[in-house]
Amino acid sequence: MTDVQEARDPELPGRLLAVERDALIPLLRSRPDADFALPTAACPGWTVRDVLAHCSAALTRVVEGRFEQGVFSPESNDRDIAERAEWSNARVVDELERGMTEAGPVIARSGGALDMIALGEWVHAGDVREVFGAPGAYAGAGLPYALTLLVRVTREKEHLPLHADLDDVDEPLRFGAAVAAGPPARYIGDAPTLVRLYAGRPVGGAGGAGGYELAGAREGDLNIFS
Repeated sequence: MTDVQEARDPELPGRLLAVERDALIPLLRSRPDADFALPTAACPGWTVRDVLAHCSAALTRVVEGRFEQGVFSPESNDRDIAERAEWSNARVVDELERGMTEAGPVIARSGGALDMIALGEWVHAGDVREVFGAPGAYAGAGLPYALTLLVRVTREKEHLPLHADLDDVDEPLRFGAAVAAGPPARYIGDAPTLVRLYAGRPVGGAGGAGGYELAGAREGDLNIFS
């Protein structure tokens, strides 16, 4: 079984952001304004534009070092989106592109405290792809980086131990606490579906993934964003 190295790679979150930037930004610039008003199933009550405004605001906060009390709470996120209500869609995308470019070095220096932000941005990019029906939702070139981050984040949070046999990864991966009282939960299936489970995203429907097996845990037990 592959046990992804526990030592943090400080450049990894930045690489994940850069890879996703190079794929996502051209996609966004190719879409008509009407698509930005589409609702997102992953974030009920938010449109595509709301998700993107949240993402661009979060990265701008990272770059500028603005972490006041309550930052990233639902109320703070709503304020960030409201502050951009009069912006054009193109301006929101421009801010997102800058954030995905400039936040990496800041996250690298954070000692791991901000790594989850990079992972969250990548997941939100999948949310948008899902709405558009575009390929690569919770997958694509950034998936190996995201899985490595996910292994380390779940390990540090002492999350539910999980042994994952992934269809699209050569060796099994171990997620969650390194030491457990009993055997780990087991997952068999594709990596994007596992990402959905850890991110609390729907796994069924037209945009959902195929079959998978989860033993020793319920779907909701894996969610690290709840």
